[in-house]
Amino acid sequence: MYLAPDFEHQTSLKRIAILTSGGETPGMNSAIRAIVRTAAKANIDVLGIHRGYCGLLQQDFIQLCAESVSRISQGGGSILRCGSCAEFYQPQIRKLAASVLRDHQIDALIVIGGRGSLTGAHFLHMESEIPVIVLPGTIDNDLPFSDDAIGFDTAVNTAVDAIDKLQDTAYSHQRLFLVEVAGSSSGFVAAQVGIAVGAEMVIVPERAVHMDEVAGELSEKHRSGDLANGMVILAEGSAEPKLIRNLASALKAKDEDPRICVLGHIQRGGAPTAHDRTLAATLGNSAVHALLGGETHCMLGVQKGAIIPVDLKSVTLGTKPLPRAVIRLVEETGR
Repeated sequence: MYLAPDFEHQTSLKRIAILTSGGETPGMNSAIRAIVRTAAKANIDVLGIHRGYCGLLQQDFIQLCAESVSRISQGGGSILRCGSCAEFYQPQIRKLAASVLRDHQIDALIVIGGRGSLTGAHFLHMESEIPVIVLPGTIDNDLPFSDDAIGFDTAVNTAVDAIDKLQDTAYSHQRLFLVEVAGSSSGFVAAQVGIAVGAEMVIVPERAVHMDEVAGELSEKHRSGDLANGMVILAEGSAEPKLIRNLASALKAKDEDPRICVLGHIQRGGAPTAHDRTLAATLGNSAVHALLGGETHCMLGVQKGAIIPVDLKSVTLGTKPLPRAVIRLVEETGR
């Protein structure tokens, strides 16, 4: 369980709104449920906004009440649906969004999402002074000033379950499997998955590698019969062409016949783990109390088991590299 702060209520709210933005993450529904249930006990109306910032601009709203969210925590995805909105990077579009919120007498906005969603909330508040609270929802777990994020635990468990099954085929055929997991700019998923499955090697964006050297090492292990399970875990990264195809090509040049498996969107789906449901519920409950306590322009992050408010500007400017201790653990137990 996470330790939630005790916000002293200093203001009153009549109506708040929630949106889920960017890519969906398992656990978002648990956060929505906690927000609505907590707000109801404080006599605050809640509007749900469909399809993120695009839905806000199009006024695609739904009234939420305690009964309407009674059985949503166990479901994956978001009942409000998600989506990106490139137009929201334009100041005039954010000005229009602020007008929509004011026209509907919405006192504050709670956003659940990752870096892009958080950046949109930051600029919306700076330009309009509309109170905003952001809850970290990203399977990459790459937001700074927060040890955890809604959906990360489920994504890791989903990947581990899939790779456990792949190991049966890898062992039977004595073949290398290159498995791509989430992580466009961070190796948190890859590292945790790799440690959990006992991978031969884990490749993350935080540590540069030479593909020819990696391929040579893997090929030598394969030919000597020294492969433990044949699994090589790679964060998807942002390089073009993709790292996984570079490594596959390097291995084929050494007469290896690796198999590529890209887990992709499967990591976003499925029922959230108990961990993610609890984290999301705690964050959702804390968001309402934070607004009543006068907090705004912040992300509720997790540090050392406690929920803390972090200024949004700090989060937008910060980075979250994979800790060196984790990289060392990956290297010493794998490659």
